[in-house]
Amino acid sequence: MRADDPPANLAKLVAHRETETEAERNDYTYRQTVTIEELDSNGGARGQYREVRDIIFSPKHERTEQLIGKPQNSLKNLIMTEEDFRDVREIQPLVLTESQLWNYETKLRGEENMDGVDCWVLQVRPRQILEGQRFFDGMLWVDQKEYNIVRMQGQAVPQIRTMKSENLFPRFTTIRKPIDGKHWFPIYTYADDTLQFRTGPQRERLRIAFSDYKRFGAESTFTPHL
Repeated sequence: MRADDPPANLAKLVAHRETETEAERNDYTYRQTVTIEELDSNGGARGQYREVRDIIFSPKHERTEQLIGKPQNSLKNLIMTEEDFRDVREIQPLVLTESQLWNYETKLRGEENMDGVDCWVLQVRPRQILEGQRFFDGMLWVDQKEYNIVRMQGQAVPQIRTMKSENLFPRFTTIRKPIDGKHWFPIYTYADDTLQFRTGPQRERLRIAFSDYKRFGAESTFTPHL
């Protein structure tokens, strides 16, 4: 074995690290800004949804969300669904914890330097999807030293199609940065994808910014810069 060969249990090491990162992130407050634009065939904005939420703690240290102002919604074709908001909370920021690992098949796809970090490239896809479940299907870039997820690209699945309606989801990229000097938190998610509805294609642009990370009870605030 060469020194730079990936460990045989890479997926388990990533899941263990992801579980630690999730537990650490749960001790932080932060602001989450979601912007969704629907674009016309020339790339011009036709409508927009925008909301800002602070993820905070109650005096009893209970996790809660606080909507800042009212959401702005001028979308004409797209409708925000429960699955969209669930993906923002659960799929796009964090994905492969130990409690979730058994749901996924993983395969090493090589190595690549991503954002200045030497990474293993790990493909993950759900083994099975039952009704009401949401999963990630795509690629993870994992740093070769600490097994932090540096970047993820893929899609929240499944796409939902019935005889009466369609609920489709864009391919996205989530970028992470080290927040506390040890754990890599999501700071930015973006997507620019054309959703193929039966009524015709609809281009969507998604932006989610995670900012103002602050450990609960601490005074200092970390605002990452891209």
